[in-house]
Amino acid sequence: MKFDLAVTVREKTGKGAARQLRREGKVPGVLYGQGECLLLTIEPDSLVKILKAQAGGAALVSLTLAGAKSKPNRTALLRDFQVDPVEGNVLHADLFEISMNKPIRVKVPLHLTGGMPAGVKEGGILHHNMRELHIECLPADLPDFIEVDASGLAIAQGLHLKDVAAREGVRYLDDPEQMVVSVAAPMTEAKLESLLASSAAGPEGAKEPEVVTKGKVAGEAPEGGEAAKAGAAAVVPAAADAKGGEKKGAAAPKAEKKETEKKK
Repeated sequence: MKFDLAVTVREKTGKGAARQLRREGKVPGVLYGQGECLLLTIEPDSLVKILKAQAGGAALVSLTLAGAKSKPNRTALLRDFQVDPVEGNVLHADLFEISMNKPIRVKVPLHLTGGMPAGVKEGGILHHNMRELHIECLPADLPDFIEVDASGLAIAQGLHLKDVAAREGVRYLDDPEQMVVSVAAPMTEAKLESLLASSAAGPEGAKEPEVVTKGKVAGEAPEGGEAAKAGAAAVVPAAADAKGGEKKGAAAPKAEKKETEKKK
């Protein structure tokens, strides 16, 4: 599916300019690719509609750029975006400009079709081993999703990528032997009790590795900080002087003895 999005090219850069845009209710963005990088101002309502309509997939966007010095109409992929974890507002969007004549590589979601698999009706457990596929195609052939019919799967059966129906103009880039969807046998009570017993015994056996891990973390300093530099300076010379450490340590008592004789 292709979406239309009108944006404005902006000149101001930096975090301060981005914060000002957010205070004005706008979304800062960037368009890169095809040898150019442009800073954008995006209306949030238009962007949110695209994100909701294309949730989990690659959105192909027809851009209209106000204020662009050249090529006011371009095609791009909505490559990435950031959302405020508390308020849910879109904080930033990355758009990647593409050529309609060159293949692109993207990930698209997998959709199961055909209803509930036969093995699940018998009590089996459905496993989505892959939820998206890495594909290559021309932008005009970009699918919203790839359909997989798993309705005929019985217990202990599955579909590999090589079993998925080919789609014209689309090349699958993942391993053909990789399992896409499968139906596992239901867990017996005996196996469940065995897992619960091993889980209960797990923390006792994990005590020693847990102490080692904690000790390692506790000794680490914040990345790039002064403490990290000091820690590195303390460790490296000790390792570098491993051969001569014993001789240097033995010289200390002699020095103390000479100092005592002078005082006498």
